[in-house]
Formats: sequence, C-alpha cells, structure tokens
Amino acid sequence: MDEKLRLWPAQEDALNRMHNGCILCGGTGSGKSLTGVAYYIRGMCDGDWGSRPYMKKPKNLYIITTAMKRDKREWDIELGNFGLSREHELCLYPVNVVVDSWNNIGKYTKITGAAFIFDEQRAVGSGTWARSFVSIAKKNKWILLSATPGDSWKDYIPVFVANGFYRNRTEFMTRHVVYSRYCTKYPKIDRYLEQGYLLSLRARVLVDMDCERETERHIFYMNVPYDAAAYRYILKKRWNPEKDKPIRNVSELCYLLRKVSNTHPKRLEEVTKLVKRHGRCIIFYNFDYELEMLKKMCGDAGVIFAEWNGHLHEPIPDSTDWVYLVNYKAGAEGWNCTSCDTIIFFSPNYSYKTVEQASGRIDRANTPFKDLYYYHIKTTSNIDLAINRALKQKKKFNESGYFVDTFGQKSF
Repeated sequence: MDEKLRLWPAQEDALNRMHNGCILCGGTGSGKSLTGVAYYIRGMCDGDWGSRPYMKKPKNLYIITTAMKRDKREWDIELGNFGLSREHELCLYPVNVVVDSWNNIGKYTKITGAAFIFDEQRAVGSGTWARSFVSIAKKNKWILLSATPGDSWKDYIPVFVANGFYRNRTEFMTRHVVYSRYCTKYPKIDRYLEQGYLLSLRARVLVDMDCERETERHIFYMNVPYDAAAYRYILKKRWNPEKDKPIRNVSELCYLLRKVSNTHPKRLEEVTKLVKRHGRCIIFYNFDYELEMLKKMCGDAGVIFAEWNGHLHEPIPDSTDWVYLVNYKAGAEGWNCTSCDTIIFFSPNYSYKTVEQASGRIDRANTPFKDLYYYHIKTTSNIDLAINRALKQKKKFNESGYFVDTFGQKSF
C-alpha cells in the first residue's frame, strides 16, 4: 500500500462517531463495509493504514455476513483496500481474519478478546442467531452494519441487551410491552411503553452515515386489474377453491387473496413491456407460482433468464439482454449488480426493510448509471392497498392485524 486510502467525507464523519456496540446505518451501497473495516483498524486495534500500517492493540477479526457475500468473497475487496486478507501470509497486520455466514454464528460463541463485524441485521427475535450474537458481543469488541436496523422496537432487543441496557429479553418485554387482550392463540403486541426512553437508547447505538449519491431513483407504481369476483368469493365463503376445503386461518386467507391479486394475465403483459423496454431487468417475487409465471413469460418472449431463490443460485446472465428472477427472501440482500438499471417488483413484499434492501441491489456507489428505475406492480384489491400503506409508513404488514382492522373480528 503506497498511499493511504481516503474515505469519503461522510464515511470519515461516521468513523469519528462510531463506538463499540454501535450500528453503522447507511443506505445500501453507501460504503458501510469499507467504513466498518476502517473502524476495526482505527477504533478497535488503535492502528492506521497506508504505507506504514500498524496496530497497537491487534485483535483477530471475525466478519459475520450473508452466505452469498461469503461465497462470492465480496469482503475480500474491502479487506484488501486496507492490507488485510483471509490468507495470513498476505496480511500486513499480525492478525487472523475469518469471514463466515450467519448460519454458522454458533461456532464463534466461545471466542474472547477479538473484534467482530456483523454485516446485515440478522440478530433479531429470540432465536439461536440472536442468542449467539449477544453471547459474542459480551466478550468481544463489535459493531453492526445495516441499512435497515429494525422494523419495530422488538428488533432492537438483542442490540440493547448486548450493550447492557437490559439484562435480557424478558426484562425488556416486561418493562416496555403491552400485549393485545384480544389475541388468545398467539400473543400480539398492542403498544410499547416509555418510547421516549427507547428513542434515546436507539440514538445511542445508531450512527447514521448519509452519503451524497449521484444516482437518482425513478419510482413508478403501476396498477393492474385483478379478478374481483374470485376475490369476493374467497372473502365471503372462506373457501379454498384449490383444495375444495374451508380456509383454516388468516395466513391461508391472505395467501389466497394475494394469489387472486397477483395472477391476472394483464400483470404479465405489463411486465413483458417493461422487460422489452429496458433490456436488462431484475424481477423480485414472493411465491413459487409467481416464479412459474415469470419463467413462462421469459420463454414466450425469448428472453434469457436466471434464478436466485431457495432452489437455484444461478449467476446473472452474461448477455446483452436478460432477466434475473430473484425471490425476496433469498436474494433481497447480500449481492450487488452494476450492469443493470431496472428493478421490477412483481408483487409487494410485507416488509419495508426487505423492499429497501432489494432496491439497493442496483443503487451502488460504483454503478455506471445515474438514473435507476423501480416499478411496483400492484392492484386496488383491499389486501394490496393495506400492504402498500404499511410500506409507505415504513412498517411491516401484519396479517392478523389486517384481519381485525378489515373485518372487525378478534379471531378467524
């Protein structure tokens, strides 16, 4: 390294405000990974980079990221900018570097005195990942990188516990959560107490990084028709026409209502026009039946396509025109595309966080495109309208809450 790597002003500003246990919050493609590694060297190891790299307090580095980023070795680029490497003999510092996925976080719960960078906010809820995260955080230096840290206060519980604000999850829930008295089968949070105090805690852990972008997002909402008669039949009869059986619960009802909303032939016609207009498109979808529709559309239109979902992990096609079919759950985060300027959201996802992560796949600092195009395909069905209201409020759509609000019923 002949000369010192220079950070952007926004990155340098964030770096000066970062501290152990913080969440570096920046938009997708804003350079959080680069800033995170810079903080590891400067803030965790009391060192610097450049022609004479040094660490006064060297610590082994563990990066917990998505499986896709690990397998594609995307972190190797960021590490290389600072003279760090997973290959010990190529590293300019006396440390070991490990990059692994959230799936394997349990392997590192006994590590002490090291430095951890948690990439993407996966430490939510009360599952194994969250428990492992808290265990690691209490014995090591750590930071978390995320464009969308949480949809609700509940998502912040592991971070708050890891910072010592609460002894455990139970203390948080007892102090701040009021459950709805109308939900008997499953506990549903009605409201949170002491939200002013919670806001102050969030302010203590969040470090915002606002980078000026050269890209401009052009967002379009396209209404398409749906079979209103079939929609009303399902609502009125509570009957599953596919299984010829009564609908059992709210989830099944919402699934069927969404399927009626998502499968009108006009939706594919509009998407086909967009694909032909832009040439290269990423299409996000929710359900397997949507995937089959989209694959047939590509076949009929003679368009080359590839898939990223729970079944296939294919690379983006290497051709002039293509379509990349991506399942929200499998591919909303952890990969980048700078050879495309268009994303089509074939159907809305329940989570604002997921949609924002998906939008960032093409909005990268190194994209050659200034204008980026986003198309949200939707209908005027009641459930689509409710989902879009939740997304505009930056919230997560709740099926049970929708059922109560729409039909005034406390149980299915």
